[in-house]
Amino acid sequence: MSNQRSKIEVTSYKGRQIHPVLKIFLALVLSGVLVFGVLLGLVLSGAHDDVSSNPQAMIILGCQLHDWGPSVMLQDRLDRALDYLKDHPDMTVVVSGGQGPKEPTSEAQGMADYLTDHGVARENIILEAQSHNTHQNLTYSAKHLEDAGFDIEEGVIIVSNGFHLTRARMLAGRAGFEKISTLSAPSSHTPSRLKMYVREPLALLKSFVFDR
Repeated sequence: MSNQRSKIEVTSYKGRQIHPVLKIFLALVLSGVLVFGVLLGLVLSGAHDDVSSNPQAMIILGCQLHDWGPSVMLQDRLDRALDYLKDHPDMTVVVSGGQGPKEPTSEAQGMADYLTDHGVARENIILEAQSHNTHQNLTYSAKHLEDAGFDIEEGVIIVSNGFHLTRARMLAGRAGFEKISTLSAPSSHTPSRLKMYVREPLALLKSFVFDR
């Protein structure tokens, strides 16, 4: 009797199947996790300094500006740029970023003020104060450099936090830049860094599809 009951239980167990809708849902979740993992890998692969040839100009990408000055992440970008400019004091610098609804002025103006306060010559700074996303940052910066007489195929160095550089490099290529170098600023504000490493893979996918 005991053996017969065991056979019935085994047969009953083997007969249970996952509902087709649940299978589809699990497959979509797994696919999403895999895609996110690949995108995160691409983001991480670009989070380092990569300076080649002899960049003719620098672009610092904007970030949140407060009443009292640059946010922590923006200050990280500016300080990283200043480190490089110590050895390249005559380099032309484009500060790129418009004014958000809660910002006292354009990010470009805030960055220019910070740089000049730290010894960068004002005549070496070009303000790009109309952009509101990375695609616009680089497209508008390319136009400003061309208007100033630069050949954007001759090399540019882009400064941003490490998580941002894979997407920035891709969009710089679409904006016409060649010989693209990057400087990876740290992300000193831990909550923001963690948030951005979750957000950036999705932003990379969005920019790949739409920012053209």
